[in-house]
Amino acid sequence: MRIGIDIRYLSHALVGGVHYYVKHLVPALWEMGSDHEFVLYADRKAALELEQWPRHVAVRYLDYRNGLSSVANDLLLLRWAMAADRLDLAHFPANYGFAPPGVAGVVTLHDEINIMPLPAILGGHAKQPRTMAMMTYLHFVSRLTLRRAAGLLTVSQYARQQILRYTPRFPPERIAVTYHAPPPDLRRIEAASVHAALRERHGITRPYLLADGLKNPAVLVRAWQHLPAELRANYLLVFFARRQPWPAVDTAVQAGFARLLLRPPRDDLLTLFSGAEAFLFPSWIEGFGIPLLEAMSCGAPVIASDRGAIPEVVADAALLADAEDEVAFAQHITSVLRDQATAERLRTRGYARAAQFSWPQTAQQTLAAYERMRNR
Repeated sequence: MRIGIDIRYLSHALVGGVHYYVKHLVPALWEMGSDHEFVLYADRKAALELEQWPRHVAVRYLDYRNGLSSVANDLLLLRWAMAADRLDLAHFPANYGFAPPGVAGVVTLHDEINIMPLPAILGGHAKQPRTMAMMTYLHFVSRLTLRRAAGLLTVSQYARQQILRYTPRFPPERIAVTYHAPPPDLRRIEAASVHAALRERHGITRPYLLADGLKNPAVLVRAWQHLPAELRANYLLVFFARRQPWPAVDTAVQAGFARLLLRPPRDDLLTLFSGAEAFLFPSWIEGFGIPLLEAMSCGAPVIASDRGAIPEVVADAALLADAEDEVAFAQHITSVLRDQATAERLRTRGYARAAQFSWPQTAQQTLAAYERMRNR
């Protein structure tokens, strides 16, 4: 089969879940699909993150001059390039895309956000004109994608259910679940000197619990006040974030019981996960929840919300509570910090659960879905 894949997320200097998916899935696909031909489509907005590829893979570059170039590539130029390459199937791994006539189009829709009613989408985002214009555009191209796609991939059973909730006419048999997986560099950092250097560098003076400052940190700040006094005195709350976090994080830092690491390097993040007494993830909604895999792979006991795909991803390897229940989070934190048996049980189960996900497995499932969807 001759397979085209839109990899522009790897030439836009982006971060986040979709970037993570494209970055790790594409090399796994060409490794597991050596009997297929792959044509990858990037643009020239930024340097392509892929440095080399095997002989059965070709890379095409689309022009990029400004933001309107992305729209032109989305709607016309990428389709023309794919048509010229005489593909059998085109995969769009970033929520939307349009295959040329006669080519089966497969789209990975990571969650339901882009296809929800537009007022609900805009209500959940900042009201700056640029943000509202972008969300409106993504809504309409994602909705149009659903009318034309031969099939959809998504990253959890929860996400599949939500997609069907908002698109009840889309045939359920044409939506396949292919999970995320841990990246190859994910490992527990054991070296005491590495941990000591990180703690000194960031002023982490006590054992700590780790959390993402973008994932509902306010409930953790409230939960902190419900912890026993000796735990509040002996532990810190450490937040990381890839951009400025919610105001509750600053409140906690100013109060002295938290630290914030903004855009930490990858090695520092792995060290943080490896040294944490627990990883706290009270997210409101997740289509998958990549930080859960990172925490479990690095041996951090997980305490998380019970929303979205989180219960599906962690199975029995975490303590769960409602995302807004600070009392339940405080109880779980107390249990992990006071009971080593509980912490060790979660750690052991976390290693086992994370090991059930792999990019070769996801690539094999993706290739099998290609075959099915091509033949519809």
